[in-house]
Amino acid sequence: MSLITVPVPHIAIGLDHHLMPVLGFGTAASPPPKPLLLKQTVLDAIRLGYRHFDTSPRYLTEESLGEALAEAVSLGLVGSRSELFVTSKLWCADAHGGLVVPAIQRSLKNLKLDYLDLYLIHWPVSSKPGKYKFPIEEDDFLPMDYTEVWSEMEECKRLGLAKCIGVSNFSCKKLQHILSIATIPPSVNQVEMSPVWQQRKLKDFCKSKGIALTAYSVLGSRVAFWGSHKIIESDVLKEIAEAKGKTVAQVSMRWAYEEGVSMVVKSFTKERLENNLKIFDWSLTEEETHRISTEIPQCRIVGGEVYISEKGPIKSLEEMWDGEI
Repeated sequence: MSLITVPVPHIAIGLDHHLMPVLGFGTAASPPPKPLLLKQTVLDAIRLGYRHFDTSPRYLTEESLGEALAEAVSLGLVGSRSELFVTSKLWCADAHGGLVVPAIQRSLKNLKLDYLDLYLIHWPVSSKPGKYKFPIEEDDFLPMDYTEVWSEMEECKRLGLAKCIGVSNFSCKKLQHILSIATIPPSVNQVEMSPVWQQRKLKDFCKSKGIALTAYSVLGSRVAFWGSHKIIESDVLKEIAEAKGKTVAQVSMRWAYEEGVSMVVKSFTKERLENNLKIFDWSLTEEETHRISTEIPQCRIVGGEVYISEKGPIKSLEEMWDGEI
């Protein structure tokens, strides 16, 4: 029986208005979670009310997540697969003509699913086909053929392997390029977004194009190698949290929800999983929202440095984010 009293709201994405729960459970961790821990945590999350799950071949979590989702259906924790929303991503080594459909089929096999709700290009760069080592070696980066790769992403949707398709870590400029060649536009751009990196320009651009934003690192991913304590240690967020009797994490997540974006957050403790759901039955005041938008220094946490190489197509932070730094 669900322990939550406030259901997770949905937003409609894509041309088909597919419903995506605004709060997703993320499975990216450094190091990757142990399979049994991930499986148990996913089952706990489903019992609490989570229905949106985010993975990628890069995270090494597809198989464990798939086992957990299959068990949740067999145990009757959800009525059917259709109650779940599952996102996975196209890894750089598979971002080539002829490799996209086989890549999603591999993810579906790992996840024990017939379709994904959302399939994203993970980063705007390709790497040598067949080499899945991470970090990617600096000699292995290749420019992405956006036209060919996006065409095959569209094929994934046409074949029914993905309900929706989108991108991740794309700047306004790179997103505009995809839009210029797309028959089916991206439904989602999943990017870093939080009170310390508010993505105002990108948010406005995506809104104008009907593309939903999904935020990751809303809480700073402070235990990951790419993470930071800037959010948890923010005096502004601490003061607002104290005044409202909430945690800084809850204030950060509520801010994202009020910005109109969905979000993917990660926790492997039941208490935090529960706390992360307690953001829908209260709101920030106008003054609190104004403080967050004006008083918090802005700083990108996830620079994507591991995808930048002097020998590759993206040689600097400037080229990765096209000035959005």
